[in-house]
Amino acid sequence: MEIMTLLGQYIRTKWLARRFSTREQLEKWQDRQVQTLLARVLPASPFYLKRMGTLRLDEWRKLAPIDKKLMMEHFDELNTRRIAKEEAFRIALAAENTRDFTPQIKGITVGLSSGTSGNRGLFLVGPQEQAKWAGTILAKALPGQLWSEQRIAFFLRANSNLYEAVDRRRIQFAFFDLQHALAEHLERLNRYQPTVLVAPASMLRMLAKAQRQGSLRVSPVKVISVAEVLDPLDEAYIEASFDQRVHQIYQCTEGLLAVSCAHGTLHVNEDILVMEKEYLDERKERFFPILTDFSRETQPIIRYRLNDILTERRTPCPCGSIFMALESVEGRSDDLFWFWHETENRPVSIFPDFIRRAVIAASAEIEEYTVRQLSMEQVEVALLVNGAQAADAKRQVRQSLAAVIRSHGGKVPAIHFVPYQLHSGTKKLRRVERVFAFDEQQGRN
Repeated sequence: MEIMTLLGQYIRTKWLARRFSTREQLEKWQDRQVQTLLARVLPASPFYLKRMGTLRLDEWRKLAPIDKKLMMEHFDELNTRRIAKEEAFRIALAAENTRDFTPQIKGITVGLSSGTSGNRGLFLVGPQEQAKWAGTILAKALPGQLWSEQRIAFFLRANSNLYEAVDRRRIQFAFFDLQHALAEHLERLNRYQPTVLVAPASMLRMLAKAQRQGSLRVSPVKVISVAEVLDPLDEAYIEASFDQRVHQIYQCTEGLLAVSCAHGTLHVNEDILVMEKEYLDERKERFFPILTDFSRETQPIIRYRLNDILTERRTPCPCGSIFMALESVEGRSDDLFWFWHETENRPVSIFPDFIRRAVIAASAEIEEYTVRQLSMEQVEVALLVNGAQAADAKRQVRQSLAAVIRSHGGKVPAIHFVPYQLHSGTKKLRRVERVFAFDEQQGRN
């Protein structure tokens, strides 16, 4: 039954990509999908039934958004299979420790998010949803047709029954555990010879370096970055190493949100979800996404607010898709940098992308970097610089960061440099990161 669901979803995804010619057509169709979902979900989810109250199904956009904290607090009443959070955590944590990700609850796959934002979340996926996910991802990300032979190498912190659903006769799937040593990965990759390479940007960077040095000898026809923000510096290095465009899959606990097209543009998967926008700037370019996923019933995602900062693309994509396009996934709201205003007693914020681009633009000799804001008065920078230009690079980065902070009206903090430490691959790489808590309402840390 699941293989038929996978094939059906694959065909449906290909068809939906060409079905809509206007945004109005798409949005009307999406609205019907959400209402159909609600009609099925509400009787089985006490949490959402209570939340809807007296609202009609066509008034679903009036629901107040929820977030991960609220979802986890009401996990037992929110999911439609009456799975207890305590039992789900037990199964998920056991899988993390044993590295055996096959156990299920009532036939439901249980997963655990990495908790980058400091709040680990559970996800539940039923067998039909799992097959639909596989059909969607194959239709959007697989090079060639479904019947073409492919060998997919997938690097992640944890495996899942969800990913194993991709493993079919002509499509081989190999999971590479990020906890294992790089040397082991290189030896296995050289034997496996993947046609598709999927990994977090930091791991792709390490593999790209190994490819340049000759210890890795593979020729993938598609390279896909997942799980981390794809920094422009890493993107250029990886593309040059494999002679392939770096594609992206934007996925999290809350769903499969976007996949890049043949032109490399990240398109929101509006054939399976609605993404509303809570804008963060006056120009209405950056926003928090509010998700309603009409492909998930076991753990419904209805008006769910993510704290990811997304940048909307304004120019049409050459592929012609009317699905919403993203310029970038900048990071989380936790990574907004905050400084005191230079002349007024108030804080000012700077988006991670401004910090990122200030460093990259400072010197062409910078190979890798991290910027960590330790407090409103202190920023720590680590640089890996090509050649003997470290002193010049530090001076240029200091000047570039100071300039961008002043351009936002901020008071320039102390900027000091520390040795760069190579990323291990077991923890998500955040090249731009704020490491202290900041309460915007109170205006103090």
